[in-house]
Amino acid sequence: MKTISINYKDVLQTISQDEINGLNASATKALETLYNGSGEGNDFLGWLDLPTRTTEDLINDIQLTAENLRSQCDVIVAIGIGGSYLGAKAVIEALSDSFAAQRGTTPQVLFAGQNIGEDYLYELQDYLADKKFGIIVISKSGTTTEPAIAFRLLKAQLEQQVGKAEAAKRIVAITDAKRGALRQLATEEGYKTFVIDDNVGGRFSVLSPVGLLPIAAAGFDIKALLEGARQMQEATATPSDDNIALTYAKTRNALYRNGKKIEILVNYNPKLHFLAEWWKQLYGESEGKDHKGIFPASVDNSTDLHSMGQWIQDGERTIFETVISVEAQQHSVIIPADDANLDGLNYIANRRVDEVNKMAELGTRIAHVDGGVPNLRITIPELKEIYLGQLIYFFEIACGISGYILEVNPFNQPGVEDYKRNMFALLEKPGYEQQTKEIKAKLA
Repeated sequence: MKTISINYKDVLQTISQDEINGLNASATKALETLYNGSGEGNDFLGWLDLPTRTTEDLINDIQLTAENLRSQCDVIVAIGIGGSYLGAKAVIEALSDSFAAQRGTTPQVLFAGQNIGEDYLYELQDYLADKKFGIIVISKSGTTTEPAIAFRLLKAQLEQQVGKAEAAKRIVAITDAKRGALRQLATEEGYKTFVIDDNVGGRFSVLSPVGLLPIAAAGFDIKALLEGARQMQEATATPSDDNIALTYAKTRNALYRNGKKIEILVNYNPKLHFLAEWWKQLYGESEGKDHKGIFPASVDNSTDLHSMGQWIQDGERTIFETVISVEAQQHSVIIPADDANLDGLNYIANRRVDEVNKMAELGTRIAHVDGGVPNLRITIPELKEIYLGQLIYFFEIACGISGYILEVNPFNQPGVEDYKRNMFALLEKPGYEQQTKEIKAKLA
């Protein structure tokens, strides 16, 4: 069976094997803490067995709902923010034809509610004006500002275009089982609904209906995605030298203790850009608290070698890189020979483009390691559902282990609420009168 793998030999010029092994006990304890539910945030561990807990009936229901939307719509808009959109976006981008939109491939899966950009929303509504579209709205509460604004606008537009009764058939809500504004609305309007379990937090929700429905609506195989996650769940459930999640968690924490405060996730495939964005939320929101945490950054190479390469090579030595390397490509492109050879490229004529890309990856890794930047390498066999499922679960469980090694609660996000309070106060939301008075005094 093919599977993702990890290689950390290129960190051993910076830290020793003994330093990594020195975290064996705490990493094993962290894994056991996850599984026995004895640590902080233990009320948000529903993701841990999600791949094996998801029933065939639920998968079939999600697929049927997705097919129903696909048959009715040219465009499907998934509304959500943070973990309610990043996971689905990451998988869809990784699996999609890079030029699907230009080819007019339908249905398109677009995203809204992930920003408060007025021009973005105007242009989206304008684009949808002559389209058959449906909505997947994702929110536990239904009151989170960004998705609530987007849903209010698009719901009104859809009802205006096709009527209230028909609109209800094209809206699917993924929300709380019993509580919240979206649950109430979905019940009143008769929307098809899926449940976000109370014990599954947003950034760990991609393998729940939150991620699975938009991915299925885009036409991808969620059974294979879950099968890959199941394989990785089994492979990482017990402590051993072969547990790659333990290896990753130990190595990055050993680097952190040696002053490597920034982790750069590197890819050499443009389809992995949003995988990195999902990863940044997962690790940033999980570990960035109590004035601790590795700062998660990312680059898309070789593109970003021409913008960030200099800093990575010669800047402050507070960084390490985790490189995601895709072993096999979906297509083959051969570089042609040219008689004039004005560009000097005949030395690589008749070779695959991927061979050149792989040498760029290897050459960069060698240069960066020689320049004092430790490198981990995660290899994924192909960009297919089964391997993306493995990769997603690997990052999730490694995140839980790493957070407990760091001695933080990996499953809360207390800092996220601070900006919300200020925004509500500035907008003079009812119930925030005192905060409004206080914040206006600061601005005086």
